[in-house]
Amino acid sequence: MKYLLSVLIGAISYGVLSTIVVLAYGEGYQLGEVVGTQLLTGCILAWLLALYTKVRERRKESNNKVQSAGSSKVSPKLVWKQRLLLMLAGTPTAITGLLYYQSLRYIPASLAIILLFQFTWMSVLIQAVSKRQRPNGIMIFTLVLLFGGTILAAGIIEQGGTEYQMIGIVLGLLAAVSYTLFIQVSGKAVPSIHPAYRSAWMITGGLILVFVLFPPHFLINGLLWGQLLLFGFLLGLFGAFIPPVLFAIGVPHIGESMSGILGAAELPVAVMLSSLVLHEHVSALQWVGVALVLFGIMFPEIYKLKWRKTGRITS
Repeated sequence: MKYLLSVLIGAISYGVLSTIVVLAYGEGYQLGEVVGTQLLTGCILAWLLALYTKVRERRKESNNKVQSAGSSKVSPKLVWKQRLLLMLAGTPTAITGLLYYQSLRYIPASLAIILLFQFTWMSVLIQAVSKRQRPNGIMIFTLVLLFGGTILAAGIIEQGGTEYQMIGIVLGLLAAVSYTLFIQVSGKAVPSIHPAYRSAWMITGGLILVFVLFPPHFLINGLLWGQLLLFGFLLGLFGAFIPPVLFAIGVPHIGESMSGILGAAELPVAVMLSSLVLHEHVSALQWVGVALVLFGIMFPEIYKLKWRKTGRITS
């Protein structure tokens, strides 16, 4: 259960981002500044956690040596090949943010969310292909619930026949692909290493990529010391720090398919915050969609619990 909660809380953290980004854009900040400060603060937080973990491990190792010489278990050390692999695995985090935030310039947020949430079936498809097995009926039914709920919650049905720019649609779909890749690689990249170290190196890789694409002029022009610092800290905390750490903890234990389903918790959180913080109108049909998504998230585990209880009774 704790691994399920880890992934769920990580997904909920992602749901906070859209509201913060809208507020940041409202203050006139640009894409590179928003994503750059997000990953910079997230990287600092991640390395502080890694340092804290390192100190704790050394103290524990020292105590073990005192109690029984030679019996202490030494954690595996990272080599540079593994560090580079983790940095490469972290680039989808940055790419997802860049593609998704940029798509909002061309298409409505409701459509962008729908496109991003195509990662649900993409995750299951990749899992099915890689393991050469067909998704079971419960998984298919869950995906149908998530897809239908996503359509309703995003309000796409009520928008009518609005025409959208193709570049925005392409960017939204590419964001979904990138997010799917992040879910897949977050659990497979050097899983033997402590999640704190893995997350720190993964976020570092994303930060380097963003700084190459968007040179961090905000570090020297004084812009960082305004409201950008607050927005960057919040985005870094909820977007670049908490989710990677919790995903690194939970994904290896529950699998990529279930992680993709739990990741859908981002949508209802985003809708709720849009209503409460941004005071956007959310119709009754959209709330029905939110309820469907929440049920779709909980359904597989409810089914498993019921099946286990039935099995115990009949055994």
